[in-house]
Amino acid sequence: MASTFLTAEWRKLILANYVVAEGSLQTYLPQGTEIERYDGCCYVSLVGFLFQNTRLKSIPIPFHRTFEEINLRFYVQHTTPEGERRRGVVFIRELVPRHALTLVANAVYGENYVTVPLRHHWEQQETHRLVRYEWKYNERWNSLQVKADLHPKPIDRHSPEEFFTEHYWGYTKLKKCTSEYEVIHPRWMIYPVHEHKIKVDFGTLYGNQFADLSDQQPQNILLAEGSNIEVRGGKRIAIGLNGQSI
Repeated sequence: MASTFLTAEWRKLILANYVVAEGSLQTYLPQGTEIERYDGCCYVSLVGFLFQNTRLKSIPIPFHRTFEEINLRFYVQHTTPEGERRRGVVFIRELVPRHALTLVANAVYGENYVTVPLRHHWEQQETHRLVRYEWKYNERWNSLQVKADLHPKPIDRHSPEEFFTEHYWGYTKLKKCTSEYEVIHPRWMIYPVHEHKIKVDFGTLYGNQFADLSDQQPQNILLAEGSNIEVRGGKRIAIGLNGQSI
């Protein structure tokens, strides 16, 4: 079992989920994985959330314990040589507010992290809660916001919300192999969402193949409370000529 690399809390996760063409994801697909669909469709999720109480190797890092992250991800499956089916995610790009975070994540996991200004706003009123994340890229502010219930509820079995939150592995496409790491957390609670506002320049942030998402509404949007999480150290998966792990 891999040792723990990072522990933290992930809180108030907004996931805006969009249907996309499978071809738009092939460039990012790691060897040894296959795209996982929900109800026959391929999805990307725009995710905004807050890291809290972050520790590397159990050590708190000054000025890097609480910070926002924005990422665009899609969903894959990987089958181990022993036949275990692992459900995971692949990150197209991840945005964080501090250069040190970008350097560590890119070096350790080979991910595509970028440093940008980020901020968040959480507000609890009598009848609802408001959660908003904003980030600046190419001199333009983007935003992801929801208005939701005050109290969370369990995620229903076999629901879209279960599909988008119940993936516990990360996969990264490297030059000659695939990197795999495990993320451990309990099943989350979600706040029913009533309204959302999304202002994102997908084309500039993620490439022309995603530009049309700027004018589309997400197929599904959710707000998860989150939890304590644990990220295990990554390992490289050897891939045979048939594209299967060995």
